[in-house]
Amino acid sequence: MSGRLWSKAIFADYKQGVRNQREHTALLKTEGVYARDETEFYLGKRCAFMYKAKNNTVTPGGKPKTRVIWGKITCTHGNSGTVCAKFGSNLPAKATGHRIRVMLYPSRV
Repeated sequence: MSGRLWSKAIFADYKQGVRNQREHTALLKTEGVYARDETEFYLGKRCAFMYKAKNNTVTPGGKPKTRVIWGKITCTHGNSGTVCAKFGSNLPAKATGHRIRVMLYPSRV
């Protein structure tokens, strides 16, 4: 069995109000989640934004040039299945619309 241990999500935008944008909180739209009650499973899960770096530095256990920003899903946002996530360092603006991996751990079951 070679199933992946993560589900697909899209970095939709930063959390924002009428006048202010909160870059420390990212809004993620998870694939296959369309209601607020379906997001309960994902609360507390780890998420990762993977990107290619410009400089070629080899990381242990990974491909060269591949880097990761780790985060955690903190709360729901609205009624359409969007969740909030906080990352170790804020996601760059160029990541908007790109893939985020939502890991299926830690388990709360």
